[in-house]
Amino acid sequence: MNKFISVVIPNYNGSRKIGKCLEAVLSSTYVPFEVIVVDDASTDDSVEVISTFPCRLIRFDEHAGASKARNAGARASAGEIIFFIDADCIVEKDTLSRVQKAFNGQEGVIIGGSYTRLPYDSSFFSTFQSIFINYSELKRREPDYIATHSMAIEKRIFEKSGGFPEQFLPIIEDVEFSHRLRRFGHKLLMDPDILVRHIFNFTFWKSLGNAYRKSHYWIRYSLSNRDLLSDSGTASKELKVNVLSYFFIILFLLLYPVFMNSSFLIFPLLLSIFNLFMNKKLLRAFYHAKGLFFALPASLYYTLIYPLAVGAGSFTGMIQYYRNSKQETSRE
Repeated sequence: MNKFISVVIPNYNGSRKIGKCLEAVLSSTYVPFEVIVVDDASTDDSVEVISTFPCRLIRFDEHAGASKARNAGARASAGEIIFFIDADCIVEKDTLSRVQKAFNGQEGVIIGGSYTRLPYDSSFFSTFQSIFINYSELKRREPDYIATHSMAIEKRIFEKSGGFPEQFLPIIEDVEFSHRLRRFGHKLLMDPDILVRHIFNFTFWKSLGNAYRKSHYWIRYSLSNRDLLSDSGTASKELKVNVLSYFFIILFLLLYPVFMNSSFLIFPLLLSIFNLFMNKKLLRAFYHAKGLFFALPASLYYTLIYPLAVGAGSFTGMIQYYRNSKQETSRE
């Protein structure tokens, strides 16, 4: 017998995307299910768009953040299983059936999915991001965390957990939530059959801005959680090797004119080879998804430009973390 699934979707100024999201999820062949959209005090015409669909709408009077929106939707849900997605995600007609199947024979687990390899929009930077996330999130059956763009959890477990942290960093609340659930003894499992197609609409600058913002908050959380070197989703060991290799290569190249020592050229070469070796599976994923003419520029972007944004975000995140720590110490 199928379990009742509640699909919970937070929305903030997503009028250009939420209609596509709701059209897809309401076309699901699975029964029974409900859709709950929590509008986080949008200032665009999101409410008007959402109101045209047969779903439950919860409206906030003041902007409160995605965590509070998800918690409100979960509390209002009637399902045995809560399936969290984002307002810019497109599910397949059988996605909910795959969620139900993933729970068969599983007790006390949290099930995660990821993005499809190819996104809803076909720009180079959107495609790069979707492949990168798909590879990073699905490479381990038992991940470090499960992202809320595709997270399924039994309602009884969600209620016991206390929900997502509402007084927290602006993003990565799903990372803290996943870590807390794991400390409570729950297993996190990834199911590669549960995929949502994401609407990125990424340009060059949006791609770099996203990398900067994610790394800024990620390192602040990782420092406080003391898991800076962990292999955690998109904050993978491959990405960390890529960024560190990039800046060490720059350092050696800058030092060469000063010391005129040939070893300062050998080290960049060795680091480049090591970096390519460590990231070979991701680079292969670029190739398998879109072929050689995509894989080449994607690999160059990943190794030569992307580390700048990630490194800059990490640097400012470290500064902010230690500044906050110093302020907390002085108050004590």
